[in-house]
Amino acid sequence: MSSLEEKLVVDKRTLKKIVRELKEWKAPATVLLSLYIPPGRPISDVVSLLRTEYSITDNIKLKRTRDAVQRALAAAMDRLSMIPKLPENGLVLFCGENMETKDFICYVFSPPEPVPIFFYRTDKFFHTEFLEEMLESEEVFGLVIIERDQATIGLLKGSRIVVLEELEGYVPGKHHRGGQSQRRFDRQIEQFVRGFYKEVADAMNKHFLPLIEKNLLKSIIVGGPGYAKQDFVEDAAKEFLDYRVLNKIERVLVDVAYQGEAGLRELAIKSSDLIRRNKYADLVKAIEEFKLHLAKDDGLAIYGEANVKSALEMGALKALIVDESREDVEQIIEKAEKYSTVVYILSDDIPEAEWIRKTFNGLVGILRYRIY
Repeated sequence: MSSLEEKLVVDKRTLKKIVRELKEWKAPATVLLSLYIPPGRPISDVVSLLRTEYSITDNIKLKRTRDAVQRALAAAMDRLSMIPKLPENGLVLFCGENMETKDFICYVFSPPEPVPIFFYRTDKFFHTEFLEEMLESEEVFGLVIIERDQATIGLLKGSRIVVLEELEGYVPGKHHRGGQSQRRFDRQIEQFVRGFYKEVADAMNKHFLPLIEKNLLKSIIVGGPGYAKQDFVEDAAKEFLDYRVLNKIERVLVDVAYQGEAGLRELAIKSSDLIRRNKYADLVKAIEEFKLHLAKDDGLAIYGEANVKSALEMGALKALIVDESREDVEQIIEKAEKYSTVVYILSDDIPEAEWIRKTFNGLVGILRYRIY
């Protein structure tokens, strides 16, 4: 990666700040330019598109609007012309002026995840929705659809489906001879199936272990159209999967009719209650741990605005429970990510929510070690 490409790349903390600023910009006319360029799209093609758009702006009747749109397009073309190569994750660009104050901004950067779509629009606001999806909790769910000769491995990240790998194996068709020949052929078929299951398990280890090591993978949901999912989970997975991956597999197996992205989406939809319960259960468990340390008075439960924030900045917080209605919730989450502190968002669904809000101002934590 060149030095220019490195300067263009932003991390999630920086992205949050940029999105927060962009969402404050509004205009009385469609003068704010939003541009998303996915990986693989030639920059020269995008610049040609913007030139065409610039020539069309002469048709805008109101001079103030025309000048503002042309200024945004000119700035966008100028910035893009200085970038020789599209970064690995693509580029996003936001240019526009405040028509009242004449303030002008032009952000060009590469986000922390691949740009999912080519998108160009001038509007009364900046289109940040594709970036906001990247800012959803980094906690992800593994998705696996398994048949005897096909499999799809993917992730559910927030509301987005990501296809990681699609696999296809070879399993011979039915053999209609009888006796010993039939039994031998059946054993050969099972060997092909088992070999394919090992291939799927190896792919799961490859994709999911790095996420487990970063404490990002919540659980793995397995689905499929027939009995193969039971065969895989109850037998082959125990032999071929790394124990850390195996321990993440949910006991509930889901009937899914398709492979590929469509199948992963169906699997995620059918598992929505399971996913919601899983997140709910984790929050309840964290609250119970906080209450236990509080009752034992062992110094590992921490509360009080200044105490919690000080512990966070020391890197001493293992977990943080923060009320979703707090005005500083985004800043707290942002800082917690820096210190690898697990954050649980407190909502009204939790019975103890009111107690934590009223007693502790909606902010408590669990320490990794005693600091007082």
